[in-house]
Amino acid sequence: MSENELGAFLRARREAVTPTEVGLPSGPRRRTPGLRRSEVATLAGISVEYLTRLEQGRDRNPSPSVLGSLADTLRLTVEERVHLRRLEKASNGADNPCCSAAPPPALSVRPTVRALVDRLEPTPAVLLNRLSDVLTYTTAYEQIARPLGLLDGDRPNLLRFVFTDERARTVFPEWDRVADEQIAHLRNESPMIDPHAVQFVDELTVLAGAPFADRVEAVPGLPRRSGVERLTHPQVGALRLAYETLALPDVDGQRLIVHLPADDATSAALDRLNGRRPGGLRAVSG
Repeated sequence: MSENELGAFLRARREAVTPTEVGLPSGPRRRTPGLRRSEVATLAGISVEYLTRLEQGRDRNPSPSVLGSLADTLRLTVEERVHLRRLEKASNGADNPCCSAAPPPALSVRPTVRALVDRLEPTPAVLLNRLSDVLTYTTAYEQIARPLGLLDGDRPNLLRFVFTDERARTVFPEWDRVADEQIAHLRNESPMIDPHAVQFVDELTVLAGAPFADRVEAVPGLPRRSGVERLTHPQVGALRLAYETLALPDVDGQRLIVHLPADDATSAALDRLNGRRPGGLRAVSG
């Protein structure tokens, strides 16, 4: 790897974006391919001098918010944002910033809790830790979530899915409300002095950009513990799921989310999805 991979990547992406893609006029006398530095700097809310230092490799430690703004401006895909984050870490020699004594979010489940989740079948239920990593779930929940892509990868995470997976905005018709709720849970369960939460926020600031960063910076609200969530499922269509969120009595901020059909149409759809006889799960009135 060359000494200035980060700067070279930023410049290459700047030159690949046309003015019309960012709402700027495209005049005939432009000599610079793509966008000028001044245009990128203005759109990203940074100075031209700072962007120049980044591209020339004279500054190798941009903040996550700067990287997120540049990623938004340069119209980076999720894969390109991941690459940008890796280049930034490699350029400044950073490894894992979580050197605090604060315990990492638990990825294991107590046997009694796992037994409790198992006994919730055939109800869709999922257990999350304080950063919204998916720890365990019922088979009924898997039938709903796996076709959505929510359980993809070795370490599925609900918050990451909402903000970085393109399918999420189709899955959640009320995406803005769901996004607000996810941030409320994050801020409520993980104070920003938690280095593991800070690292996670930094990562998503780069990967998701302004839709995530702006919500994190806003005055946090309290998360809703119950309500009705609307989903668009690729196999059975529209679902309305009533949910209850149960906090477990431990320091990790684990929460168990239990879903029930909120109307008869959803009850019938879940029966079809799980191959059960009609009426396997009764609808609850909202």
